[in-house]
Order: sequence, then structure tokens, then C-alpha cells
Amino acid sequence: MIFRHARFVILVLAILTLAACSSQTAAKAPDPLASLQAIPPADAAKYDHVRDMKSWQNPYLIVRSDGVALLDVADSAEIILKPNELIPALAKLPASNWPYGRVVAAADNEEKVSQQDQVAVRKNKGIVGGLLTGAHIAVRWVPSA
Repeated sequence: MIFRHARFVILVLAILTLAACSSQTAAKAPDPLASLQAIPPADAAKYDHVRDMKSWQNPYLIVRSDGVALLDVADSAEIILKPNELIPALAKLPASNWPYGRVVAAADNEEKVSQQDQVAVRKNKGIVGGLLTGAHIAVRWVPSA
């Protein structure tokens, strides 16, 4: 009888311990939109003079048929993202990547692809534009290089 009672008590304690561990909330990652709102709004006076995109200092996007590329200027690499990954990726960038405020330069590669892919580029361009507008990020559309 005592053995059954001890097993029951141990079982109850194990269940309570597991319940206590699972009820603790994990630290949530900051909301990407909230992180982006911490960046000051776009200041056109800081970037209107930029004509050569090689001197552009804010994030630079290239809309492609298979998604959107975030240009990493430090090593001239393109980070290919699905449109729904764009806002979280931009939110992870340090504040120093936004000297002009909340504005990105964006181009598309529509001229460099097949007619079928041009449709996908235009679709992605609309999606990207909508996502950026929804996140209160200004877009400076520039000719593709």
C-alpha cells in the first residue's frame, strides 16, 4: 500500500514538474515591424543627391522572378529571400545600415529574363512594394544595373 502511494506521489510530482517547465514562456523574438519602426522615417534630404547607386548606403533590393535579393554591400553578395522573409531580414539589419532613415533602393531584373519570368518579376515587385509600404518603409525605385 505504501509503495503504491509513493509511486502515485512521484507520478504527480513528475507531472507537475513537466507542467511547470512547459508553462514557462520562451523569450520571444522582437516583432520585425516594431524593430523597423525604431528606425527614423526616411529623410529625402539625405539621399536625394545620390545618383550613383554604388554610393547608396541603405539596404538595396533586387526584385527577381524567384523572390527578392537583399544586396550585402560588404561582400557584394545577394541574399535571396522569399517575399515573406523580406521584412524580418530587414528588421535584423543594424541601425547603422539605415543612415537615410526607413528607405530602401529597389530595382528589378525584368529586362534580363524571359517573358514568362517578367510576369513573375512584376508580381514580386507588387508584393515587395506592398510589404514595404505596410512596414512604413519608403522605396526608391531605381533602374536596374
